[in-house]
Amino acid sequence: MASIQIKLEPGYHRDNDVIFIRFPRDEKLIGIVKGIEGSRWSKTNNAWYVAKANFNLTRVYSSFKGYWVDYSAIQPAKPVKSEAVQGKTITRVSAPIRENQVLIDEYKKWLTHKRYSENTINRYTEMISIFAGHMSATNLAHITNRDVVEFVRGKLIAQGYSYTYQNQLVSALKLFFREIVNAPIDIEKLERPRREHKLPNVLSKDEIRAILQSPKNIKHKTMLSLIYACGLRRRELLWLRPTDVDSNRGFLTIRNSKGRKDRMVPISERTIGMLKGYYKLYRPKVWLFEGQEAGERYSEASLSKVLKVALEAVGINKPASLHWLRHSYATHLLEAGTDLRYIQELLGHKSSRTTEIYTHVSQSSLQKVKSPFDDMDI
Repeated sequence: MASIQIKLEPGYHRDNDVIFIRFPRDEKLIGIVKGIEGSRWSKTNNAWYVAKANFNLTRVYSSFKGYWVDYSAIQPAKPVKSEAVQGKTITRVSAPIRENQVLIDEYKKWLTHKRYSENTINRYTEMISIFAGHMSATNLAHITNRDVVEFVRGKLIAQGYSYTYQNQLVSALKLFFREIVNAPIDIEKLERPRREHKLPNVLSKDEIRAILQSPKNIKHKTMLSLIYACGLRRRELLWLRPTDVDSNRGFLTIRNSKGRKDRMVPISERTIGMLKGYYKLYRPKVWLFEGQEAGERYSEASLSKVLKVALEAVGINKPASLHWLRHSYATHLLEAGTDLRYIQELLGHKSSRTTEIYTHVSQSSLQKVKSPFDDMDI
């Protein structure tokens, strides 16, 4: 039994965000998954699924008790790989006790009422569930700061979870204890980890050109090209509708992006021509980029695979992701002399400090610096 693995993966089905539950065909497992509230069978994807809005990791995990459940693909932030924890991206979670689950459900209702994004709601409630499971039989109303410190030290740091994950956990806990639970905990003393200062990963123009020239499939080429041409996030691309392209004015409208913001970015005649050629060939119905079935949004996993195939085809061995194309767009704009304030607007950054990080990887900026060694007569 333990050798059978159940794999949870994010995806889309009939225009909805879902979590797929994949496993080898087994009558006992089919019986279990049928008992999970909201579970459905997708013939198209050959997998069971639950709507993401109704998905509860702890409950699903409890249903498959005794089986190996791989939920690394749906974690808000994957653990950082290190020598001590390499490969340990799957963590078994105990279900919260009933009293704590009631509080978590109330927290989810509050987040929904405050109109937090669906991703944030799922991420925060899952984090609180993991924390509650770690606390075992302890009621969350009795939690102290020391309990949080021990969880971070014994769970997150010991298992190599990232700075980002720890920072998000603190945000989730602060909201939870401020709005839902009156516990003997000093919210203001829940400290965040020391801030990381990582440089964005950037590809050269020659590397970008090779990647975009590689796909023979017009849809694949257009998707990758549009991410770079407009500096889009992966989700922003996949949620575009044909009506978001204004070919007359030369603008692309990106709706309900990060932070629930809309923005407009200019698109060139060349990009519009590429989109028109794609549209005539594929005739998308609902989304600008659709899957195999009409009206079905193209999946994030499939889009990532498109980039992976392109990288392999042109011999680029860097661990590039779709977000590298966005980083490269911003850096190449800066190197071409575009004002940082415009780049901030194009990328949809709330703070100029976020955009300023590209000054640290811009070749044109760095190459202007002259080393004192060059003036030495040696």
